[in-house]
Amino acid sequence: MDQHVSVISLLVVVTTAFLTPILLHRFKLNFMPVVVAEIIMGLIIGKSGLNMVDEDAWLSTLSTLGFIFLMFLSGLEIDFTAFSGSKKREILANGKKEPNTFATASSIFIGVFIFSLGLSYLFVIAGFIDNAFLMTLIISTISLGVVVPTLKEAHLMKTVIGQIILLVAVIADLVTMILLAVFVSVFEAGHGNTWLLLILFGAGIILYFIGKKFKTRTFMDTLSTGTVQIGTRAVFTLIIVLVGLSETLGAENILGAFLAGVLVSLLSPNQELLHKLDSFGYGFLIPIFFVMVGVKLDVWSLFSEKKLLLLIPLLLIGLLLSKLIPAYLLKIWYDTKTVVSSGFLLTSTLSLVIAASTIGERMKVITPQMSGTLILVAVITSIFTPMVFKKLFPFEAAVSKKVSVAFLGVNQVTLSLSQELKGGLYAPILYHTKMEKSDKQIADSLFDIVEIDDYSIETIAKAGVFQSEIAVISTGDETINASLAKAVKEKGVPRVIARIESSEIEQSLREHNIEVFSSFLSTKTLLRALIESPTLINILTNQETGLFEIIMMNSFFSGMHLREFPFTGDVIFVRISRGKDSIVPHGDTELLMNDRLIVTGSKEYVDELKRKLEFCETC
Repeated sequence: MDQHVSVISLLVVVTTAFLTPILLHRFKLNFMPVVVAEIIMGLIIGKSGLNMVDEDAWLSTLSTLGFIFLMFLSGLEIDFTAFSGSKKREILANGKKEPNTFATASSIFIGVFIFSLGLSYLFVIAGFIDNAFLMTLIISTISLGVVVPTLKEAHLMKTVIGQIILLVAVIADLVTMILLAVFVSVFEAGHGNTWLLLILFGAGIILYFIGKKFKTRTFMDTLSTGTVQIGTRAVFTLIIVLVGLSETLGAENILGAFLAGVLVSLLSPNQELLHKLDSFGYGFLIPIFFVMVGVKLDVWSLFSEKKLLLLIPLLLIGLLLSKLIPAYLLKIWYDTKTVVSSGFLLTSTLSLVIAASTIGERMKVITPQMSGTLILVAVITSIFTPMVFKKLFPFEAAVSKKVSVAFLGVNQVTLSLSQELKGGLYAPILYHTKMEKSDKQIADSLFDIVEIDDYSIETIAKAGVFQSEIAVISTGDETINASLAKAVKEKGVPRVIARIESSEIEQSLREHNIEVFSSFLSTKTLLRALIESPTLINILTNQETGLFEIIMMNSFFSGMHLREFPFTGDVIFVRISRGKDSIVPHGDTELLMNDRLIVTGSKEYVDELKRKLEFCETC
């Protein structure tokens, strides 16, 4: 009978997790993060609502695994290239020099932590909680799971203000996770040896160097495909090893999982592996965890205690003040709307609050009712703070922002193309090794070329190539092109295009999601098309009425039918690429996020449409 109940409960939870994103899309609730919606759905089917779920060993195990994998992915989200600060600081629209991202983010977080500490003591004095250390961690934490998708959706990840917001969240995640482990080792009975955590970090360092050594071995590429999938096996082995070691040393298992994510991030895995891990985590385990958070939360018991009811608005105000006041440092460079909206987005808390509350409840530092109150407040912040951010943030800056394109290698094609791209939505930069003095004088008078010593990874990193959104690798050596393309892709540049003439190398690069072009094949294809389809070639090569590709990035238009689309101008939708499907558009066709739209029309209207769809100005 128990087994039957467990299967039914698991079925209810999994079905709820499956239906949640469908309902969000159906009712156009794009402002709400999916994980928050999953908690709310858990409330409906759990103790606060229909009470349809009995927590048992199956659900408990899967929920714990979901929590561990969530912490792993939180560590994996940390991009350590953001700490380098190698990007050249430019002049803002207001005439001020861009701030140093790392120094500014660090200063803001220090302010957040100090302010959180002061507020925590006020809550202790008021009698809401007994442990100021735990309350400080809860107030100072920031949800990467809310900040990252919000910045991506707003197309702000590559901007300076976006990098500052992201870095503050990253530092908060790192510091609060480490301090949470220290909290457990200090305050839990029988776990007084804080120095044992050094063993865990030491093991992490050793595993990092082992992973770095094996990652470069050629046989690893062979074992990464088919039924072997060695990369995925290695990641799960790393998680289990560090989680087991973490528990053995008396720390929380989530610290080991978080450390595993950090190590994988440092090893710069390929995008295909990251996609697999994301799909598995957010497609199965993590939704079960968040639904179960809602299932276990008894909202009615919170409302029965006046003290806890009073804590909800006070804690919300405290969370807002702890982020808004330190974020005011940004006023040196940015306008008030940017500062206030940034402070609101940094107020979002979720995963680590759930972690801290769960641990505090287990250690009997806080009551189950207090734990539920803290989680409820975290859910509230995750709903309204992204909405306020989207309403307040001046997206004109994002609209005027140009897409950065790095050309590695100077030749007739890249020189000519960079000049054509300059007048539109792109900001091309040419990188080339040192030239003869006479050639340099001619080039400097016509083009903006950055001279570099060589094409090594260290040199192009210092030059800022990894901060670009598109990298075109076109040196005279296709072997160099191939190795550079892989390195640049691994460093997180979204699109990498390489000039390759060899079909064997081309196939290898395409497996790494690198786009390839060949001078020989391009010329042959163009000549054949001129013979067979001269009118089509005229459309493709006409600068004013050619074919253009636009990526749908603006959630405001997601789910909208083409006949309802408010802006077309002198533009016709020719084709829509959605995943592997190619759709012929008509009036009832819905636009969805990440659709690739093939359009034709005058360049003026196409550029305007790009601004509408690729930059989130109406969010």
